Amino acid sequence: MSIVVPCFNEEEVLDETTKELTAILDHLVKNRKISPDSQIFFVDDGSRDRTWTLIQHKSEENHFVQGVKLSRNFGHQFALLAGMETAVKISDCIISIDADLQDDVQTIPKMVDKYLDGFDIVYGVRDKRDTDTFFKRNTALAFYRLMNRMGVRLVPNHADFRLMSRRAVEELAHYHEENIFLRGIVPLLGFPSTKVYYNRKERFAGKSKYPFKKMIAFAVEGITSFSVVPIKLVTSLGFSIVAIGVVIAVYTLVVWLMDHTISGWTSLILSIWLVGGMQLIAIGVIGEYVGKIFKETKRRPRYTIETSTLGPAEKQGRGSGNK
Repeated sequence: MSIVVPCFNEEEVLDETTKELTAILDHLVKNRKISPDSQIFFVDDGSRDRTWTLIQHKSEENHFVQGVKLSRNFGHQFALLAGMETAVKISDCIISIDADLQDDVQTIPKMVDKYLDGFDIVYGVRDKRDTDTFFKRNTALAFYRLMNRMGVRLVPNHADFRLMSRRAVEELAHYHEENIFLRGIVPLLGFPSTKVYYNRKERFAGKSKYPFKKMIAFAVEGITSFSVVPIKLVTSLGFSIVAIGVVIAVYTLVVWLMDHTISGWTSLILSIWLVGGMQLIAIGVIGEYVGKIFKETKRRPRYTIETSTLGPAEKQGRGSGNK
């Protein structure tokens, strides 16, 4: 088994994260549920602090720890993918978890039990959202409802804390899109899956890497990567405005024929601003999709690995058979 941990400026939590994950692996090895060759893959996503230095030191001190350093900051989803595609060469199953320790590491043995029962994908699902602010809790629920109405299959209250078998990760690697949204792609794989529930904890240390601005961008990425409903809404809005315009035109004609015309500066200005604003929104929505097409057509690498602590044999994908 490999545990993939994407890291961006996580020097404050790395010691505790390594300690807790190592304890879990020791427990599972002693209970003969995983191989002693199982590993923790820390993926440094272009950190500007001492994160990579700490990973290197820990890989020398702790036989479980390995590290992968990306050449720059590619973003959480690509860092996660880089770790999974590296680890799948030497692993039978992979667990992804964030470095901040908000996801309960004590849930990992339950995930392994489900994997041994024959499930290829095990989702870690939050039992409740008591640690979230009122705003974050309700916006998250609204997002899941919106995605469901748009026909996107998401697991509610699930982030990126999950277990995937080797064949599931290998199938995931066949999805080559540049605009990647793992929470939406993984359910599309269709392999046997189940859920385990846990209570999310407060962040151990440091600051969240997902402020409000990034949360909005992440939500837009998910919506536009998996649904064309926004485009259809723009089209429907256009037809609605045309229908309203016809009604207004008829009314204006009737008023003119009755010779009751009055100069309406206010209504004219409001109409111009309203229609102009709607046009800009429509162009923006269409532009979002055109931008995604532009990125996809370039087919650039989704991430670049600068260096790693892996040995030559493991880099080439040899030594498979580890759980």
